[in-house]
Amino acid sequence: MELLLSLSIALLVGLMLSRLAKLIQLPAVTAYLIAGILIGPCCIGAFGVEGLGFTSFDNVEQFKLLCEIALGFIAFSIGNEFRLSQLKKIGKQATVIGIVQAVMATIFVDAVLIVVHLILGDKFPLPVAIVLGAIASATAPAATLMVVKQYKAKGPLTDILLPVVALDDAVGLVLFAVSFGIARALEAGKINLISMAVEPILDIVLSLALGALMGFLFTQAEKLFHSRSKRMAMSVTFVLLTVALSKITFEIGGVHFGFSPLLVCMMLGTIFCNICDFSEELMDRIDRWTAPIFILFFVLSGAELDLLVFLDITIIVIGLLYIVARSAGKYTGAFLSSKATKCSPTIVKYLGITLLPQAGVALGMAMDAKDIIAGGSLIYNITLFAVLIYEVVGPMLTKICLLRAGEIKPEHKTTQRHEANKNAHA
Repeated sequence: MELLLSLSIALLVGLMLSRLAKLIQLPAVTAYLIAGILIGPCCIGAFGVEGLGFTSFDNVEQFKLLCEIALGFIAFSIGNEFRLSQLKKIGKQATVIGIVQAVMATIFVDAVLIVVHLILGDKFPLPVAIVLGAIASATAPAATLMVVKQYKAKGPLTDILLPVVALDDAVGLVLFAVSFGIARALEAGKINLISMAVEPILDIVLSLALGALMGFLFTQAEKLFHSRSKRMAMSVTFVLLTVALSKITFEIGGVHFGFSPLLVCMMLGTIFCNICDFSEELMDRIDRWTAPIFILFFVLSGAELDLLVFLDITIIVIGLLYIVARSAGKYTGAFLSSKATKCSPTIVKYLGITLLPQAGVALGMAMDAKDIIAGGSLIYNITLFAVLIYEVVGPMLTKICLLRAGEIKPEHKTTQRHEANKNAHA
């Protein structure tokens, strides 16, 4: 009973705060994250009342499956942005920008944090600085997608933003694997070229191959049904199946093989939207069905953020340096690459700022490092601090940029109920 009560309270608080956020013109995703913090273990949950909030981080962890499902659907939706007709226009630009901005973020953070290492010495190990640089490359696709969907943003900036965010995951995966390999080599005193170069490339290739196979099978299965409800049920089935298969890991000859759930589900959506003639209608219906799941995902993401990181002055100082360096790297990389690929002045000016949100992917990387290298806890806490800041501020900045770019239309004050009453009295 407590689990269902916790979920219902999470959904209710998230929805109510989204109404308040609308009054002060904040994105709904920011409200959901704040709702999670409020009912999380550091606030209301700290009172220990079962069901009223999340009483511990282990309690939040119980809903990990729901978060994995939500991320699967988010990646599936992003795959819809890779339609060939659109990629012919922006494919080259998105690819160049996606790579350059991620690499620049890593270089900027590495440079700043290596200086910190030279000042603090063993108190801030060099492997920690290198791994944090790679984590800086990651951008949160979920928060960006939610802002775009909430405000129905349309235009050149939105068209290139979503593919860049999607590509960011693949680039970040490679950068993290290489940096993580270097960090472990510095600790062990020897370099393993396989773990540094081969494994991340294999992970990406295998992820795209699995996603393409599932996308083809998905499209064939959809043709067996004609009713909208059964087609939507089949869509949900294949996303869940794809998320499950992407969790498989294995090892051959000392080489570890695995999949990136985000890349696999993104490829599933890409193949489906390009070879299925009724994909747009189905994607629209799935977006409506997944709305409550997305709300819960962000509330749970807020609940798992540990506010105790604010009590450590070292975490705060290094975290602020990380945030400034990453933001400068993302903006500089996006600015230079979009200018070099002859994007419009609006994209050149605002794209870098819309790439600042950071969440699940970065925390996942930090979690991988937490128990493997010395200083892993320091990596996780600094990443956690940065995510707290970015997740609250990032969606607001994304909204402001899309608004100034003219891609968010002013909201009408009338509702469907208002319109219905108006028509009834006509």
